[in-house]
Amino acid sequence: MTDQPGPPRRPALSPSRAADFKQCPLLYRYRAIDRLPEPPSTAQLRGSLVHAALEQLYHLPATQRGPQSADALVGPAAEQVLADEAGLVTELDPEQLTQLLDEARALLSGYYRLEDPTRFEPQSCEQRIEVELADGTLLRGIIDRIDVAPTGELRVVDYKTGKAPPEARALAEFKAMFQMKFYAVALLRSRGVLPTRLRLIYLADGQLLDYSPDEDELLRFEKTLMAIWRAIQSAGATGDFRPRPSRLCDWCPHHALCPV
Repeated sequence: MTDQPGPPRRPALSPSRAADFKQCPLLYRYRAIDRLPEPPSTAQLRGSLVHAALEQLYHLPATQRGPQSADALVGPAAEQVLADEAGLVTELDPEQLTQLLDEARALLSGYYRLEDPTRFEPQSCEQRIEVELADGTLLRGIIDRIDVAPTGELRVVDYKTGKAPPEARALAEFKAMFQMKFYAVALLRSRGVLPTRLRLIYLADGQLLDYSPDEDELLRFEKTLMAIWRAIQSAGATGDFRPRPSRLCDWCPHHALCPV
């Protein structure tokens, strides 16, 4: 007797797919509906490696989370990440792989100039979250880290490991804050608690960006998410996912397929 596959997951809105639709509805279709393959870049691999190492770091007792521990975790994190991307690993020569690991170590070393992981205990790392809004819109995502103060204040943390080119930096920053507000709304609705701080940690730039949202702002953003989901449903019903040309088209992985 063979195992029967479970029912498909209910369609949901994630921060990345919501941002895709805002940027270009056709890009959303290619990624979310057609699911066209996109081999991960070395930059994406590096980001996944650093995220995995930081997650493993916070599994250690606080007193053991020093820089040497983070450095030692690069190897195990690399094994974990590269096993998931075995096809790409075969395309990396030993020199490229060494460079990838060295860059990850450099980002982790720089992390200690921004935060001291020995001084606090996160509530969760790589936290999956799913919540339904009042109109039926389902939000789904993974939060890098959630910190809760003894007094109950909630902090949402996201690590950024890449550097956007100057001409795309404004959009990258917009997408990052869009993502953080998405998570803030999801936590507000799932826990009934307003996050007091949204923290972006730019490891490549060595910068912290803290933002404190207010409830009215998040309620307006919640309506934006509902509107995006309605627009996606409407486009799905008609098949009308129109391309939205912009200067970002040059970085689109599906540029060759675009009718524009």
